[in-house]
Amino acid sequence: MPYQTKLAFLYVAIGASLWGIIGFFVKELSQAGFTSLQIVFLRAASAFLLFLAWIVVQNSSLLKIDVKDIWYFLGTGILSVSFFNWCYFTTIQTSSLAIAAILLYTAPAFVLVISAIVFKEQLTRQKLFALVATFFGCTLVSGLFSAQLELSMMSLLIGLGAGFGYSLYSIFGKLASRKYETLTISIYTFFFAMLALFPISGISSADLQVFSPSVLMNVLGLGLFPTVFAYWFYTQGLQQIDASKASIVSTIEPVVATLMGMVLYKESISSVQGIGILFVLGAVLMIQERTGKSVQTSAAQK
Repeated sequence: MPYQTKLAFLYVAIGASLWGIIGFFVKELSQAGFTSLQIVFLRAASAFLLFLAWIVVQNSSLLKIDVKDIWYFLGTGILSVSFFNWCYFTTIQTSSLAIAAILLYTAPAFVLVISAIVFKEQLTRQKLFALVATFFGCTLVSGLFSAQLELSMMSLLIGLGAGFGYSLYSIFGKLASRKYETLTISIYTFFFAMLALFPISGISSADLQVFSPSVLMNVLGLGLFPTVFAYWFYTQGLQQIDASKASIVSTIEPVVATLMGMVLYKESISSVQGIGILFVLGAVLMIQERTGKSVQTSAAQK
């Protein structure tokens, strides 16, 4: 496998791993009294400000976009980041964390189908097998088989909406990456996400200590590690490999989240979850073809 392709897979894996640590900051801010939507807004707002500072220091020309291309960022910011977070948190509230997690990780299936239509990516046997393996692995990691859970039709549809919304970042991000740099895509993603989330988050009327030192540190951490760095690495890797492959690699996120729970919160892991982790890691390794086909495909698309 060419070096650039290996690096792209590594970038996507790093980005997904950073997404996996988001639970730490969410727990801290939840204990401070913030709701789920308020935390999502704080994440988007802090990420926007951090990306803005990064671009101003590095190259302010990266802020320039064509007005006709705004739809790329409405897709990544509103249809993906804002929409999938709303669906995800709603599913958690109306069903359970396990069901919400497994429905969220229907995203690679959506990406696989949409990429075949939009980018003409091949539906290879390898991708399909990896998709089945990663979905099964995520199901085991989520603990879905360890509890008797009921799911209403509304929760099912909203949960699938989370998976669909999650998948759209890979699609719109891939389209935008043909014309714009990673930093440009990232800052406008969170700019539009911030605008969409502000009126529904209730952050302006909340009686919360937003500017207390501990809250500010957690908001900064939330905006920096599982957001700015995570999206930069993921989008950077997305420029070099198929969107469908990047989406499958991103399922390493629940594995990292599970391992973090073990290390930081002394959460136990069952043998079933351990098997699920192996399935996910196996699927990630499986799709890293040892030929240059993916690089040729990416080059042809650009």
